[in-house]
Amino acid sequence: MTKRSIYVAYTGGTIGMRKTDDGFAPVAGFLTDCVKSMPEFYHEEMPTFVINEYSPLIDSSNMAPPDWQRIANDIKANYHNYDGFVILHGTDTMAYTASALSFMLQGLSKPVIVTGSQIPLAQLRSDGQTNLLNSLYIAANYPVAEVCLFFNNKLFRGNRSTKAHADGFDAFASPNFPILLEAGIKINLRAGKITEPTTKPLEVINISPQPVGVITLYPGISTEIFNNILMQPVKALILLTFGVGNAPQDKALLDTLKQADERGIVIVNLTQCFQGKVNMGGYATGNALAKAGVISGSDMTIEAALAKLHYLLSKNLTSNEVKIAMQQDLLGELTE
Repeated sequence: MTKRSIYVAYTGGTIGMRKTDDGFAPVAGFLTDCVKSMPEFYHEEMPTFVINEYSPLIDSSNMAPPDWQRIANDIKANYHNYDGFVILHGTDTMAYTASALSFMLQGLSKPVIVTGSQIPLAQLRSDGQTNLLNSLYIAANYPVAEVCLFFNNKLFRGNRSTKAHADGFDAFASPNFPILLEAGIKINLRAGKITEPTTKPLEVINISPQPVGVITLYPGISTEIFNNILMQPVKALILLTFGVGNAPQDKALLDTLKQADERGIVIVNLTQCFQGKVNMGGYATGNALAKAGVISGSDMTIEAALAKLHYLLSKNLTSNEVKIAMQQDLLGELTE
């Protein structure tokens, strides 16, 4: 039986860093050499794999939409040569990249797993070995045909994931959707589905950087903050509101939002709460936002909402078409 073959794209991040006099830093070739020195990766039950190290390596804090495009194009260029893909990435913006790729890689019939680590692979007690080993094994033997994020023995839907812990091994969570797979003593599928063989072609969507604002509401927030942001050339604004989508019933604020909506700026309401969804019909304060033209982001993570806005705003759509699409479940990113 022919072994499955996995393409590994090392974009940067903690997993491949080496200790230097100035602290941990990415060093070209170090990750590949480190993996080669670990016999576990070459066990007979493991798939074959190749590692492509990006140059230069990117700290995930510096990740931007052009980098998402580069990763998507890299997968497209290698799509017919491999059975699955593993993207090694820094943890800080991993959920943003996983969310973006979920919208950019359409017609996907092979697994794309984004992973990384909290401790460099070469260090004692690194979680990198387990994360990479499992990602390779799952991509070969449990090919869930969507963009996923694997961390600490859990496989998440990419556009449902969010970084939940700054420095713990259990760094990611999926607050509003069950995990796809759990790698315990046995590997168990949860909400994930193994791909069926298909000849469907992969379509890579081109996106471009979009001016999107994000405002977190707090008690006593000034309307001037909204005015200042909305005077910039923004195309969309994400509001992180209270509870089920509530904001102060302040006439000046509501007028500012209504005027922005009339100018074609898409305003999306997300809850600040870690879990749950927006329901603007529940309270008068939320209903007032709806009357001002603000739309519900349902239970999307901020990462998914931002990526989805970049995807939709990169298309030749009217603001009303973007608003309609933002409220639809396109790729499993929200609960309608």
